[in-house]
Amino acid sequence: MEVRQLHIFRVLAEELNFTRTAERVHTVQSNVTTQIKSLEQELGTPLFDRLAKRVVLTEAGRSFLPYAEKALAAMDEGERAVRYGHEAAGPLRIGAPESVLTYRLPRILGRFRQRHPHVNLIFRPHWDESLTTTLESGQLDMAIRMVDVIEADSLHSVRLRTERVFYVAHPAHPLSGLAQVHPRHLAGQVLLLTEAGCAYRKKLDQVLAAQDIRPENIVEFTSVEAIKQCVIAGMGLGLLPEIVVRGELDSGQMKALSWAGPSVDIATHVIWHKDKWMSPSMTAFLNLLQEDLKEDETTAPMRATATC
Repeated sequence: MEVRQLHIFRVLAEELNFTRTAERVHTVQSNVTTQIKSLEQELGTPLFDRLAKRVVLTEAGRSFLPYAEKALAAMDEGERAVRYGHEAAGPLRIGAPESVLTYRLPRILGRFRQRHPHVNLIFRPHWDESLTTTLESGQLDMAIRMVDVIEADSLHSVRLRTERVFYVAHPAHPLSGLAQVHPRHLAGQVLLLTEAGCAYRKKLDQVLAAQDIRPENIVEFTSVEAIKQCVIAGMGLGLLPEIVVRGELDSGQMKALSWAGPSVDIATHVIWHKDKWMSPSMTAFLNLLQEDLKEDETTAPMRATATC
């Protein structure tokens, strides 16, 4: 079994198309076919079904894929360890939610590039549910996750800070003028929210379920920027981290409600797989995250009660 065979297998499992796979691995389609057939013969079972013009993974192919990904990730780590030694260099793949990726990481990236110009940083947005698998397969080296507790035994984590999360509305919204907004006030409201996998969205769902509160409508978005623009347009109430809405709160385009219910503030962690070699690049990035995002406990309240 050859490393190139595993690489071609992984790409074909992603593309499910021989022509596109050949383009990605810089070879001809016939060679992709030959390599896959050779791998299947060695394993003694088909890895793909060729159904007319469709290519699909077999059950054996789905079972083999995570092991191929782990093997390729281990080879990649070994190559980096030998090639770069103790120098922070080479690719570093970081996953982060949109809010952190857009509003926290750019300034950190600038400082990191100055200190470690030989590291090729690759950022990818993520949803929390897929993180353990993505880190285990080596598709990501590290990730930033917004969640209060990291429960996966397969992950190492370092807590960075608490992100304040606000209920926000257009300044003319009826709830914007209340001295205190309680969970019952959400009944009958239009809520503009992230998808259900988001940690602070889960906190809101728990509040609504515990008190049997039924909004008029819940509109889900995959983008926090889209939620922000809809709040500014007066379409409903949003639930967003302070880092996302700070500029709009300061300019008066929206207002943070005086929330008197359970806190929806959320902790931010950096995580990586426990079996991952902690490369110099990973160590350098972790150190900078801790340095730049260090929380001032005297100015970081856990409740979003400001009415900025």
